[in-house]
Amino acid sequence: MPVIALLGAVFVIGFEQLVQWQYGPMGIIGLLLLSIGIKAKSPACSSIGAVMLAVLVAGPAL
Repeated sequence: MPVIALLGAVFVIGFEQLVQWQYGPMGIIGLLLLSIGIKAKSPACSSIGAVMLAVLVAGPAL
């Protein structure tokens, strides 16, 4: 069980570093809002985070 938790933590930290490297501070804020909204069961907070990430990802295509 600790191995699974360790692998999960490594994956999450790696994903956060990838988002920060690719999308900068706004990507981290969007990811933070999304994860807080999901954990707190707040649709408004998670929606704001999801929209921020979607705009950052789709930005070059617009």
